[in-house]
Amino acid sequence: MIALVLAMAWSRRGQALALALLSLFAVAAAVAAPAYLRAADRGIAAGQVALADAAERSLVLSQTALDRRGQNPADAQPDLSLPQIGASLTDLPGFTYVYAAEFSAIGLDPDTRNRTVFVYRQGVCAHLVMATGRCLIGESEVIIGDQTARRLQVAAGDQITFAYAVLNPDPDVRMYEAAGTPKRFLVAGTYRVPDPADTYWGTSGYFTAGAEPAFGTAASLAAMDHGTTQLTVDGVAGPAALTVDRLPTLRSQLATLSEQVTTLNAGVSLQTRIPDLLARIDAGRRAAHRIVPVLAVALVVLACLSIYLAIGYSIEGRRPELAVVALRGTRRIQRWWLAIGENLVAILAGAAAGCVAGQLLVNAVAAARFPDVGVDPGLASLRYAPIAVVAAMVTAVVAHRRQLTSGLTQLLRRVPGRSPEWTAVAGTAVVTVLAAVAVTQLRSTGGTLTGVGTFAATLVVVALAHLTARAVLPAVTTGARRALRRGRLGTALAGYRLSRRAGAAGLFALLTAAIAITGYAGGAVDVAARQRDLQATVGTGAARVLTVGPVGRQRLLTAVRAADPRGAYAMASVLIRAEPGRPAILAADTTRLAAVAFWPGGGPSPAAAARALRPPAPAPVTVTGTDVTLDVTATGLSRNRPVSVALRLSSVAGLGDAVLPLGDVRAGRHTYGGDVPVCRQGCRLDALRLFQSEGVLDVTGRLTVHGLTGSGAATPFTARPWRATAGGRLASTPDGVRVDITSLNGLPDGMVVQPADTPYPLPAATAGSAPGSVPNGLDGRPLPIRPVLRIPAVPGVGAPGMIVDLDYADRFAIDSAPTGAGRVWLSATAPDDAVSRLRAQGLVITDDITANGVRRQLDAQGSALALWFYVLVAGLATALAAGVLVLAATVDRVRHVDDLSALRHQGLPPDAVRQATLWTYPALTTVATVCGMGIGLAGWGLSGWALPLAGLDPPPLPLPGWPRAATMVALGVAVAVVLAAVAYLAGRRTLRSIR
Repeated sequence: MIALVLAMAWSRRGQALALALLSLFAVAAAVAAPAYLRAADRGIAAGQVALADAAERSLVLSQTALDRRGQNPADAQPDLSLPQIGASLTDLPGFTYVYAAEFSAIGLDPDTRNRTVFVYRQGVCAHLVMATGRCLIGESEVIIGDQTARRLQVAAGDQITFAYAVLNPDPDVRMYEAAGTPKRFLVAGTYRVPDPADTYWGTSGYFTAGAEPAFGTAASLAAMDHGTTQLTVDGVAGPAALTVDRLPTLRSQLATLSEQVTTLNAGVSLQTRIPDLLARIDAGRRAAHRIVPVLAVALVVLACLSIYLAIGYSIEGRRPELAVVALRGTRRIQRWWLAIGENLVAILAGAAAGCVAGQLLVNAVAAARFPDVGVDPGLASLRYAPIAVVAAMVTAVVAHRRQLTSGLTQLLRRVPGRSPEWTAVAGTAVVTVLAAVAVTQLRSTGGTLTGVGTFAATLVVVALAHLTARAVLPAVTTGARRALRRGRLGTALAGYRLSRRAGAAGLFALLTAAIAITGYAGGAVDVAARQRDLQATVGTGAARVLTVGPVGRQRLLTAVRAADPRGAYAMASVLIRAEPGRPAILAADTTRLAAVAFWPGGGPSPAAAARALRPPAPAPVTVTGTDVTLDVTATGLSRNRPVSVALRLSSVAGLGDAVLPLGDVRAGRHTYGGDVPVCRQGCRLDALRLFQSEGVLDVTGRLTVHGLTGSGAATPFTARPWRATAGGRLASTPDGVRVDITSLNGLPDGMVVQPADTPYPLPAATAGSAPGSVPNGLDGRPLPIRPVLRIPAVPGVGAPGMIVDLDYADRFAIDSAPTGAGRVWLSATAPDDAVSRLRAQGLVITDDITANGVRRQLDAQGSALALWFYVLVAGLATALAAGVLVLAATVDRVRHVDDLSALRHQGLPPDAVRQATLWTYPALTTVATVCGMGIGLAGWGLSGWALPLAGLDPPPLPLPGWPRAATMVALGVAVAVVLAAVAYLAGRRTLRSIR
């Protein structure tokens, strides 16, 4: 019996091969999903490790060795040596360790306000480039930074003296003083650091803000008289320590190490951000494991439906053979085996090949996407293969049920019987109900891809494909009738062949579903790519964003404008972080928005925003000279309730800001002043503060402020607009501006009087929901704003958020404190020396983020890597559709050739024969492509929103949720061309057989 079945399979080897290929698709999809997830896990871990900073790949054990020089050695309790405990605490495989010690010293820089950090670091010479001289050898040698050497005019071969130093605790002194015996050193050479971000340097921060330590040997450290010393052991994780298989063990070992350090209680501390890296890797893996199964299941289902359709086609040609078997009275079990045996053999052969093909496909994709990681194939990739094989075999058995249960008369009929209509309706209804349940669960769980929700996309696509087939095929029949009435015989025959042949609805539904899966996969890839692009551009704000050390806001503005006087590539900004119930505010030099910022689409242009945010304003009140005085007349003040006055001044040359306290105002007309060095090239008056002394209440009176005088001419306050906060009233007089103080109670900032040299309220561009309350400004006080336009998102902030002009916002402020939230945005056209130009203006760059770097980080996350599986699925679905077309044309060829040959002999014109042969399947693929792309979009709308495509921590941006029409049209055209070409070639073969 087995030999007979094998012979039957060989005699119909074309059909057996087609069925084996379909089985291969099903099993390959089941194998490829876990195999790809395994490869993606490795790629995610490797990508995140490669992009992690030094702090996320290292741990630091640190200890402060106290100064014991004055103690009796017999009485002193020695410090627990960090090198001694390091071996027991850092027993982590795959880590390399670097021992270091450092203390403060003076002697190199003549200015004792500046210290030199004297450092011994194990193996330092291998990580430095010597600019002059050589690296360390002897006990009395030292190497210093090249920039420091040039600044202090020190060269290799010079003699310098170092002495251990401590900072004088007196806040008025702020100098380092020698606290140890000086030691003379030879400058062996000067160094440059090729990569300050190298993990070798750990989190030491030696080179922060351009600092350069002096490096000595371990012998130098021991020979030098020094006190308190900071000891560290930096453990740097190598590639082997952070592979995906090592992560659980590493997490456990880090927890154990932390417990040991805590239990030891010897002044040793552990700092590491490796757990943050591990958490990010785990989150990326979870995202990938949610994304990949969605279409992996769809591909298996499509393959099973294809097997069902293929067996249905093939078994129609075997009806006479099955009738002979039934006529001979063969036992039912033998009848079943003869009917399904050759198909089961083909399925099993295809399944065996699918196990290999699935892994090979993943190997190819992984080699292209993450070539340096590998795929780590194993038996775990086959865990779902048996399920796919069983599903294919069950499908084969179900496909035979009607022929195996049909009577002899029915089998002998040439015209195949049709299944009862109610069975098709019931099947479609069941799939539709399951799709509705899956979508409902997906929405009720907020997009959790678990349970039946994982199959939502597959069920929706299959249900809509069957519903579409039931709607389209009757329309094709109607069109064929009209063509027949009009004498268009070829078109009519093609239409009837599509609509009336057995299994036409199943063929159309299958093609439509396969194309819909391709469209769904293409849409997911397009949406994810655009989301990552938006995060990298608008989310970052500009092509490059530099974080600046604490600096005055006007100083920041002036420095950036001086570095880029044409406003072509640099923009100053300050980010005011969001508080609960209030949006974040980006205060930027809006005159440069159009040139620098990545601006969101779908709203006003950046040039229009700049015009709206910085309208013309009156000229400011300015004064020049370091000796600044204020002319004030005071009346009506109580002697025991004085009013104090302070001025907030900003240098127009970018020298900084200053608050000048003028003290209590006396009755009568007097001048009050002080020395303001930043005003030597001119200052702008930003605010005049009136406040009462602590414990004083109910201050009232009148002040007439006549003008402001510097080293040059006086600036009168007459004929100028002014505004004030609560606490009194303003009035213009011929002598200046009059301030009637009513009450300063409950005003922590006092009464603020400002020149009206900025728009009021401040114009703002808003994104997202309107602020629920007045936001705080640069000085922490409420900032009155007036929304003048709406934008989709604030660059670098997202939504909700606001943009205001930095210069205008700073004029509202009454403080002179430097900001630590300063940023410099650079466009893609910034010159290579842009950072050097900014540093030359006195700005200290503490961080550097690029849009390209952010994009690389996003591309290395789990959601991005998982979508490469969707590219594989799209290719397999298209290939599956093409295979089904070839199978249908092959099975249908004999009968179609007989029918058209007979009609040709009866006088059917050759053109009609050509049209009926060549147009049938291309027309089918064209209609199926249009319907499939529409179904793919419908499936995306119902379930695609649940895919975690935006990455691990997406910013609050209006991320695109739908694929672009151009992408879907291009994908649809490509699929239609491929399938139509396959159908045309199959039709040509049929045409050549017609006689």
